[in-house]
Amino acid sequence: MKRAFVCILGLFVSAVTFAQRQYPFQNPALDDEKRIDNVIAQLTIDEKINCLSTSFSIPRLGIRGSGNSEGLHGLSQGGPGFNSGTKTPTTQFPQAIGLAQMWDEALLKRVAAQQAYEARYIYQSPKYYRAGLVVWGPNADMGRDPRWGRTEECYGEDPFLTSRLVTAFVQGMQGDNPRYWMAASLMKHFLSNSNENGRTFTSSDYDETLFREYYSYPFYKGVTRGGSRAFMAAYNSYNGIPCAVNPVLKNITIREWGQNGIIATDGGAFKMLVTDHHYYKTLQEAAAGCIHAGINMFLDDYKEAVRGALSQRLLSENDLDSVIRGRFRVLIRLGLLDDHSPYSSVGVKDTIDPWTKADTKALVRKVTSESVVLLKNEQDLLPLDKHKIRSIALIGPYTDKVLQDWYGGEHSYQVSILQGLKNALGNQVKVTFVKSNKIDSAVIAARNSDVAIVCIGNHPTGNAGWEQAPVASDGKEAVDRSALTLEQEDLAKVVFQSNPKTILLLTSSFPFAINWSQEHLPAILQVTHGSQEMGNGVADVLFGEVNPAGRLVQTWPKSIEDLPAMMDYDIRHGRTYMYSQKTPLYPFGFGLSYSTFSYSNLKLSKQSVGKNDRLTVSLDITNTGKRDGDEVVQIYVKGSDGVRRLKGFKRVNITSGKTKTVSIELNGEDLMRWSSESGQFILPKENPEIEAGASSADICLRGFIQIE
Repeated sequence: MKRAFVCILGLFVSAVTFAQRQYPFQNPALDDEKRIDNVIAQLTIDEKINCLSTSFSIPRLGIRGSGNSEGLHGLSQGGPGFNSGTKTPTTQFPQAIGLAQMWDEALLKRVAAQQAYEARYIYQSPKYYRAGLVVWGPNADMGRDPRWGRTEECYGEDPFLTSRLVTAFVQGMQGDNPRYWMAASLMKHFLSNSNENGRTFTSSDYDETLFREYYSYPFYKGVTRGGSRAFMAAYNSYNGIPCAVNPVLKNITIREWGQNGIIATDGGAFKMLVTDHHYYKTLQEAAAGCIHAGINMFLDDYKEAVRGALSQRLLSENDLDSVIRGRFRVLIRLGLLDDHSPYSSVGVKDTIDPWTKADTKALVRKVTSESVVLLKNEQDLLPLDKHKIRSIALIGPYTDKVLQDWYGGEHSYQVSILQGLKNALGNQVKVTFVKSNKIDSAVIAARNSDVAIVCIGNHPTGNAGWEQAPVASDGKEAVDRSALTLEQEDLAKVVFQSNPKTILLLTSSFPFAINWSQEHLPAILQVTHGSQEMGNGVADVLFGEVNPAGRLVQTWPKSIEDLPAMMDYDIRHGRTYMYSQKTPLYPFGFGLSYSTFSYSNLKLSKQSVGKNDRLTVSLDITNTGKRDGDEVVQIYVKGSDGVRRLKGFKRVNITSGKTKTVSIELNGEDLMRWSSESGQFILPKENPEIEAGASSADICLRGFIQIE
């Protein structure tokens, strides 16, 4: 089998070499659009139709195309969502919402770059020679409601934060070379796909202001600032028109934003235009509608429908030529039409699998510890002093394993929380592990230990099949959550009765209404699923090797009653930190530290700002605690409508007892609001208030600027 593979590979390389001597499109010095003209001129109609598939190659022209890979928090080459085919382990980071909780653009960019390198490595390495250089990530959808089953995939509820993180991820994925990409970042799911139940036929309805300022904003910045040239249309409709054929694809993303690469359907979405949305009567009409709207990649069985649309003259060959140009633009940026690119040696000259390297493992460990959020720490119970305690009870169902979510890839190794504690403590501290309270085992373990750690949360796949989540508070793709309360919190209650030094380690993909724990337990930490270094990262925080500075990217409500109806997409009706009138359990941007910080001396570089100006907000942050630590400084702008909106942030490290001047730049462009009258972003007429603080509910300093 291996010899046959080598022969096939040799034939393909020979075809490439032959093609390089024959066709102008192989000349990288030629204008890109002329190269595309040339390659399209060589194609048969069947080859053009094939160019609409997820992965296509044209061996007779020496063109090896690229497949697609999931890559939200680690390249997926096998996992729960991929039950067939060859599986290859790759580096696995915390879930996307955990990555967002770092509030660290530079580190997120490194995460994406690692994924891109592994995609390129697997694609080019003779050991693998597969995978895809079009990587599906990030998820740029807004996490407007914690009941959304795919909350784990997003970067939270704020459009500015999400846009900055989306941009960082795209840039990390595609690399810094001005001409070539390491991998192509495909954002999903355009647009406003944040309900799972009924997603294949429901409509997300709201006005143009919310379209511009909220739901499309991260995609907009991902294209115009990040440089992404690929995204996936959502299953749902937007204002009554299915996203796969919605005019905004062409009118806004292509004509306004300059998106000229890949626009894909979601899996099965093409047929759902007929079967679920009932928007078209026939698949031929649906195929024509998709292509006319700008779709050029189908995650579906589409070929016969396209041929039928051509024969019925619903489509012309020129229509195909027009849309497949975007596919070749991406191939050019990936260097797949050239003899050489800056990345052509990846996986060829470097033969050590990147996920096995020590620096890769160290990166995952750092990312994991940075993503941990300290929610409560009464009487400084944390960090634990491993030189003073003699015994720990580690209790809960998720303590001895690292769970994958639906699109999580194969781990090359896993460090569970149990193993992480053992790694940190060695033989000096006794660790008693029990999964539950069967025959009072948890109570007994807690009673006989200095400290009890209860590790509870959600199962990221519901521990069940497709469209199944037996526990009401669990959610995933195709299943929204129907509860915010945590059944397993009862385990914490019985443990706390036996040991007042009980720490809750919430391992979760979503916010939970853990009101009892917040009221009674002395310490609470939260970490997301998926990281191969989960145990080591958590242990670093528990024992003070890392001072936690993760911050929440969603509002955690006290009750499901505090949320508007699930299908109400108008966030102004009481959704997110910007519009909710309810007191949350934990506000957006919240997170504690083992240190304390004071804010002072707010200064603005200008007293007035125009749309092309930049305003520098500077302030002094003093670490008034006994430990060095990071603070996440957040800058909000509050307009005449009374709504507070995040417009700047920076994670900074400050030595104990020292003061650091922190400068955060605000662009006039980022202060602009959508004007329905003029149909463009403009600076508001009122003079806004500039606020600096540690969360959306902890504003420490204020200043005012004038709008020119």
